[in-house]
Amino acid sequence: MEVASYTLAEATSAAPYLDYARCVDDDNRPANHVGDWPVKGEVYPVRIVESRLEGIPLVHVLTFTGEAPYYNAFAPHRFEITCREYLN
Repeated sequence: MEVASYTLAEATSAAPYLDYARCVDDDNRPANHVGDWPVKGEVYPVRIVESRLEGIPLVHVLTFTGEAPYYNAFAPHRFEITCREYLN
């Protein structure tokens, strides 16, 4: 099983903040998705990362794990950013 999820530790070591986003669309889970799936209305710590493959920003849920090809990345239409918290 290949797992390459973007972790909370990796995100905070790369930049001293956390974004939080509310899931606004949990429909149409791909049939081949293996791993965690967001729940509509729930708020998650996230990091927005530009996808080299798709060429669009993807929302990585930092507390999720998942297998290829999705890992813990989701399309931006599934989330709305609610706040950014800077870490000391």
